[in-house]
This record gives sequence, structure tokens and C-alpha cells, in this order.
Amino acid sequence: MKIVRVCASVCLLTSTLLALSLPVVPSTQLFFALPYIVGLGETVRILFFHVPLAWTSMVAFVFSLFYGMRFLTSRKMLYDVRASIAAELGFLFCMLATITGSMWAKVTWGSFWNWDPRETSILILLLIYSAYFALRSAIVDYELRARLSSAYSIFSGVGAFFLIFVLPRITSGLHPGAHGDEAGVVPLGNLSLSATMVILLILALCGFTLLYFWMFSLKLRVEVIEESIVNQKAR
Repeated sequence: MKIVRVCASVCLLTSTLLALSLPVVPSTQLFFALPYIVGLGETVRILFFHVPLAWTSMVAFVFSLFYGMRFLTSRKMLYDVRASIAAELGFLFCMLATITGSMWAKVTWGSFWNWDPRETSILILLLIYSAYFALRSAIVDYELRARLSSAYSIFSGVGAFFLIFVLPRITSGLHPGAHGDEAGVVPLGNLSLSATMVILLILALCGFTLLYFWMFSLKLRVEVIEESIVNQKAR
């Protein structure tokens, strides 16, 4: 039933945004036509995957930080499980954001990797959470592993915020919104997004965020079932 409610919410949101967006285009035939952006062309469509993936990864890392704090204050193991699941999904979405960003960089900048501050920061972020998983796998004791990984997830979440939202804006780089970029104060500010593109981007952000929550709920149920099976066998 939860899946049905989520799907119904997505359909309702999509229908509402489409209905509101129709008056901003001359005709319905032009609704799905994206404006040509010099230097990007049709590759701008990657925007609707790359940005939502990066956004969703940050949402997941923030939830990992939150559940890590909840475990340290309550000592309930379920919060540790939730923090771990959020970190896993955040790592997955962060990897996909890196892949789509590299594809876009190849077309736009001529190379898959340019050591741009935003590219470098996301690589560091992946290494930070790789160490998080290594820490969890290296400790056998459940209580000790939960305490250490929860503390680590808090520092990782704070570091993720700095690496994604602060560092790329105070250093010069190729990404829009970097230090010295007069055309756009925000990362998408100088792309001159049309109303159609803005609506599609909002839909993509909502869709990927809902996908994260669905995957989180599914993974959590699997973990709970596996734990109950182990406890039954141990009796």
C-alpha cells in the first residue's frame, strides 16, 4: 500500500506541475522542446539526471548524519541500521552523479576528468564514505561498530556539506557557480533555463528524492527481516 501511495503522490505532483506549466509555452507541441544552449546543445538533457542524483546523494548523507546522532543519544540499534542504509544509498547516488558528470564533462570540456574543484570534492566525498564502510566491516562487535560509525557519519555529513556547497564556491573552476563566475551565482544560474527546463528539473528532483525514500524503506525492511531470521535461528 505504501508503494501505491507513493506512486499516486508522484502522479498527482506531475499532473499539477504539467497543468501549471502549460500556460508558459506558446503551444503544447513546444512543451518538450528544450532551447539550444551554446556549448551544450542536446547534452543539456544530462542535467535532469546529474543534478538530481547529486542532490539525492546529499539528502542521503544528511539522513545518515541524523540517524547517527539519534543512535548516540538513544543507543537504539535500529538507528545505526538506518544510518548505514542512508550512507549506502548516498554512496550509490554519488557514484551515479560522478559518472553522469564525467560523461557531461567529456562532451563539454573535452575530458572525462578535469580536476575541477567540484569534481575533486565529490571524489574526496566518495573516499570518505568508502572509509566509513571499511570501518564498519572491520569491527565485529555490534555496539562498538555502531558507536564509531555513528560518530564518523556525523563528521562525514558535515564534511559533505562543506565539500559540496562551500568549497566549489570559494575556488575557481569550470562548473557554473564557481568563484569568479559572474554569469551565475548559483550552479545553474548561467544556463538560462527555460520554464520547461525548470519544471522538468523540479520533477526530476522530486522523482529521485522519492526513489531514495522508496529504496531506503525497502532496504530497511530487508534488514529487519534478515535480523529476525538470524534471531530465530539463534534460539
